[in-house]
Amino acid sequence: MIDSGGYAVRENIFSRDECESILAKLSESLDISRAGVRNLMRVEAVARVANDHRLLGLAHELAGISAIPFKATLFNKVGKANWLVAWHQDTALPVEDKVPEGWGPTSVKEGVKFAHAPTRILNKILALRIHLDHSTSSNGPLRVIPGSHQNRILEDAEFRQVIENGSQIELTVNCGGVIAMRPLLVHSSSKCRQDEPRRVLHIEYAEAMATEDGVRLALA
Repeated sequence: MIDSGGYAVRENIFSRDECESILAKLSESLDISRAGVRNLMRVEAVARVANDHRLLGLAHELAGISAIPFKATLFNKVGKANWLVAWHQDTALPVEDKVPEGWGPTSVKEGVKFAHAPTRILNKILALRIHLDHSTSSNGPLRVIPGSHQNRILEDAEFRQVIENGSQIELTVNCGGVIAMRPLLVHSSSKCRQDEPRRVLHIEYAEAMATEDGVRLALA
């Protein structure tokens, strides 16, 4: 299970040929040279990957959920698309309708409404990050603080304390490998030090599209 550290790494889920095929299909209709491409669950090729039996099985193995994919983003870190991601927790989810008390402020990103979700909802979300290239120490890999997903951090001072006192781990994985993580896991990534692509298809899963308090998640 994933909940002791908030993350897990699994190698060899997809082959290199499958990763190249995913990138080729995405490039047919999208500009995948951008730093980030959102709302990919509406793309048929991505929806097929997200519902692949290997990913659904991995979600069940690690989180014990019957996983439904609802959000997908392609991250591309290389060359001019090279950026630093500061330490943070992922707290916003795409939603269809108005949100009740207990949810945070809303915003619109590329036509989709997002709202900051309560901790109890985020604790049931799992992200699977498919690495379409090798992720190495030199091309800005994911960095995490194990166990930091157990608490929602609200204050800057608490964030600084977690970052200063926590053990920071760099997660590298080969092409076709998958990193699983909880949204509240404190994570970051540095810039690439070499011009090696690090393309990641980040897919988020829920137990159901309707949450326990009636909010319906949107495809994004």
